[in-house]
Amino acid sequence: MKQTTTTAHKRVDIRHNDTVKVIKGRDRGKQGRVLRVLPDEGKILVEHVMMMKKHVRPNPQANIQGGIADQEAPISISNVMLVCASCGPVRVGHEMRGDRKARICKKCGTTLEK
Repeated sequence: MKQTTTTAHKRVDIRHNDTVKVIKGRDRGKQGRVLRVLPDEGKILVEHVMMMKKHVRPNPQANIQGGIADQEAPISISNVMLVCASCGPVRVGHEMRGDRKARICKKCGTTLEK
């Protein structure tokens, strides 16, 4: 019997509503907003990136029409970079700003919080 190992990301530097740029894969170069973070799987959902087809069954009670719908599929956290407003795609650093730990841009040093 073969064992599979999973890598759980303990610290995820990307948060909901951050802007990220895809650096690997079929959607390389695309930018989008993070819709959902899945830290246990090490993946995120990015708006209009990794689009997949899903067959939807009609449901008249919920007013849902059946057919084939497009939806986002999870993409690995290692395949995206956070986008700084002034620099573009950057690595993320951490620094104490007052009594809080803040994410900072490694290029220009500005805070990445909104």
